[in-house]
This record gives sequence, structure tokens and C-alpha cells, in this order.
Amino acid sequence: MTAITAAVRSLGGDFPAEAFGRTYRLWPQVGDFSDLFTWDDLNEIIARHRLEPPRLRLFNDGAQVPQHAYAHPVVTKRHTVWHRIEPGNLHHQLNKGASLVLDAVDTLHRRVEHFAEALERHLRTDVQVNLYASWTSKEGFGLHFDDHDVVVVQLEGAKRWKIHEPTRIAPLRIDVEAPEPPQGESIAEIVLRAGDMLYLPRGWWHAVAAAEDRSLHLTCGLKPTTGADLLAWLADQLRASATVRANTSPTSLPARNRWPTWRRF
Repeated sequence: MTAITAAVRSLGGDFPAEAFGRTYRLWPQVGDFSDLFTWDDLNEIIARHRLEPPRLRLFNDGAQVPQHAYAHPVVTKRHTVWHRIEPGNLHHQLNKGASLVLDAVDTLHRRVEHFAEALERHLRTDVQVNLYASWTSKEGFGLHFDDHDVVVVQLEGAKRWKIHEPTRIAPLRIDVEAPEPPQGESIAEIVLRAGDMLYLPRGWWHAVAAAEDRSLHLTCGLKPTTGADLLAWLADQLRASATVRANTSPTSLPARNRWPTWRRF
């Protein structure tokens, strides 16, 4: 059984009914993920691709490291500007405790792409895979939550996860209010080791730091489909109706439903 197959099978059984969208779930020693993505793969991608923020970012102590601290601008012959990563400065930032994030690594690496496709077929939702690399035990992002469910696969090293319950149910990327940070101690502290897998629903707070020297893991973001998405789709479909496209003139409404009039000064 391949590691990808083992990971997908872990998301079966009682997981959909008991945990999916409800609570975190840990699977220890799912498989050997060491060949799914390696440090050499990361080095090659950084060397061969133009990785402008937010595609590649560094974080340290919860703050994003300025791009000029590890890259310099290059003007092409067509007068466009991009930022070339300087290996020496990049290593300097990483040694100072910065964590590296590479978004959508599934579009840059064939084996990770196959993993994302397998998850999409199983979970029937869009998946984007981000890579997280760190070289010290310093927290890169601080305590935070995601607006989508995640499946985390530890490739190498170990990461300590402090997990808190959500303070707002099903938060959205575009929302009417921000969740309040959690109070008190975490409800779980997990050390994710190579071969382990973790699931977190959206809205669950977490703080993450390497537990043993350098760490490499993949976070598979599951795009949620919500009632708000359904209403937005319905509104788009209704644009085909001339009645919906017509002006909502105040005089066309009953007096009790007319828009308020405001005196101009």
C-alpha cells in the first residue's frame, strides 16, 4: 500500500460521520511519506521558479518577514519586475527562526499533485496543498485558525501542535465579525512525527512549532462549500431574470417598505 493510499483510507471508516467538520483527529504512523516531498525537491523548486509573495513567504514570531530581507528586485528586458531569492539571506532568516511557507506546491510537484487529486476524489472538494518548513523550535505564525478544514501530513522531523476549540462556529474568509482568541489552556497538545497525519476543522485555533530540529510537512486545505456560496450562486443565476435586473425604485414599493429618505445638508 502506498503512502497516498494509506492517507486516503485513513479518511474513511468512521471519520466522515464522527469527526469531519466536528473535531480534530490524529492518525499515528499512517505510512512512509518521506518520498512524497523532500528537502531536495524544495531546493529545486526555489532554484527553478519565480516565487513571488504570497506564493513563498517567511514568518517569524507571528509576523511576515519583509521580502527585501531575503530577495532582491530584478528588471527583465520587457521592464517587468520580479524578486530573485538570495540563498545566503534566505538561510540567514531561516537560521534566525523563520518558517517558510510555499503555497500550492501541488501545482509545482507531480507527486504532491497526485496526492491532492486523490484527496479531491475521496472528499469531493477542491484541495490546495501548502508546504511548511522550519529549522528551529521557534513558532512562525503564533496562535491562529484557518477558514478551511486541513489535513496535515508530517514528512520529516516533528511538530508540536497546541490545539484550542473554535470561538466562532464555521468562520468564513469574508465574514461579518472576527472570532475572539481563545482563553485558557489548549485542549490538546500533540507532537506530530514523520508518518503521522492530523485533521483540523476550520475555526479550530492552533499554535505550531518544530519539536526536534528541522521539520517538513504538507497542509492540505479543503475548500468548504457553504450556504453563503449557495446563495451567491443563486444570485448569479437570477441575473438572467429581467425582474431581478430591474431598478428597485422607492416609488414602486408600498409606503411601509420604501427606502428611508435622508435630508441633505
